[in-house]
Amino acid sequence: MSKTYFITGAAGFIGSNLADRLLARGDKVIGFDNFSTGMTKFLDKASEHPNFRLVEGDLFSDAAELTDSMRGADFVFHLAANADVRFGTQHPRKDLEQNTIVTFNVLEAMRANGMKRIAFSSTGSIYGEPTTFPTPETAPFPIQTSLYGASKLAGEGLIQAYCEGYGYQSYIFRFVSVLGERYTHGHVFDFYRSLRNDPSRLQVLGNGRQRKSYIYVQDCVEAMLVAIDKAQDKVNVFNLGNDEYTEVNGSIGWITKHLGKEPALEYTGGERGWIGDSPFIFLDTARIRSLGWKPRLTIREGVLKTVDWLAANEWIFEQRA
Repeated sequence: MSKTYFITGAAGFIGSNLADRLLARGDKVIGFDNFSTGMTKFLDKASEHPNFRLVEGDLFSDAAELTDSMRGADFVFHLAANADVRFGTQHPRKDLEQNTIVTFNVLEAMRANGMKRIAFSSTGSIYGEPTTFPTPETAPFPIQTSLYGASKLAGEGLIQAYCEGYGYQSYIFRFVSVLGERYTHGHVFDFYRSLRNDPSRLQVLGNGRQRKSYIYVQDCVEAMLVAIDKAQDKVNVFNLGNDEYTEVNGSIGWITKHLGKEPALEYTGGERGWIGDSPFIFLDTARIRSLGWKPRLTIREGVLKTVDWLAANEWIFEQRA
């Protein structure tokens, strides 16, 4: 039986890919976005579908419109967020408003509509700098190292409290970095743009030895759908990532070789690229794998797919100028 899904951040990278996937399998989708970072073009395919409806609104300031727009939906995917980890200390209130307060607004809109099921895009950054790798969902939380991670952890706490207080059922997804079609920020985007502007040199934040895990966007979407179909606890927390990681230098090597470039690398020094950047992110994904999911693409394949999409869609750099 088809369902109606409400997606916040529907015009974003993950949200638009999720919308396409749900529509393709016969579900209805209500998309909600303020287009602060989302792209109308990402919804070209969805907008042609009779089961898709788009609402332009702001989760922070348009609570009444949010509540009205959600009416009739069965399930909420709350994907909208400020994902700008790097510059969090320059505008600390932004993470509070766009990641934590809007999560409260979504939960209240659900309560007003009698809705009970929500999926939330959290982050592996909530683990700070853990001592266990790969890091499981049960790892103790250390001191928070970024405002982004702290705001997402606060969102998780609100959702869990609503599950206890109001009988909600939640699916909390702690992502590593996501790659693929419609990707608009992150290291592959930055490196491609830099090489596009000047193929002779490439500045690298940090020392290039930071170790990171990544997941391809279609694998990420598939994992979320598997989880909401199969996991039945009141609060379901899943790490989503790959079973490998790579150094930033490794990713640079794949990108430059694929593009046929040989830039001089200029490192900014230090083990971190910015304040709050964890030098090693590698999550244990045994819990989601136990439901029968596994990633189709390796990190290298995901990086190169992203490069190819950027090369075929260079209009994105004008939008992100």
